[in-house]
Amino acid sequence: MINLLFPKMYVQSVTRIDPDALFEKGIRCVLFDLDNTVVPRDKNDVSPEVAQWLNGLTARGIKVCVVSNNGPARIGRIRGMEDIPSVTRAVKPRKRPFRRAMQMLGVTPGETAVVGDQIFTDILGGNRLGLYTILVVPMPGKEYWATELINRRLERLVLWKIRREHSGKDGD
Repeated sequence: MINLLFPKMYVQSVTRIDPDALFEKGIRCVLFDLDNTVVPRDKNDVSPEVAQWLNGLTARGIKVCVVSNNGPARIGRIRGMEDIPSVTRAVKPRKRPFRRAMQMLGVTPGETAVVGDQIFTDILGGNRLGLYTILVVPMPGKEYWATELINRRLERLVLWKIRREHSGKDGD
């Protein structure tokens, strides 16, 4: 069970993830979380850097999809994400939303990466299906109260080991 909590990669930001390196690993699809992964929870605009990263993925031929526990209204408010497909109300770490996204995009688990800021939702959910998991440091900003109260406290117990294992390997 504990191995299901460990990502394959741990980076400071999505912008540190090289689309070419993912492609070379056989990744053809990136499923990503929304809040505090690509946009702060209390904002509605994707930064130019994140937009450039998303464009870099698609330019490389990598399909993208948002997999979020948020409802469609939240995703609809994010400027810069209008043309990106999404699976909402995902209830991660359930397998179903990840499978649904892969089915929508016509990809297999071996071709799919999951990028997110939470161990107990994004990483656990992706690892349960054997996806390539990438943990990012959460963007600064307001957290959902349950995330801060429950998930982040539990994550601190696991993060020290993840940081030690990935020390000096940002983006690898």
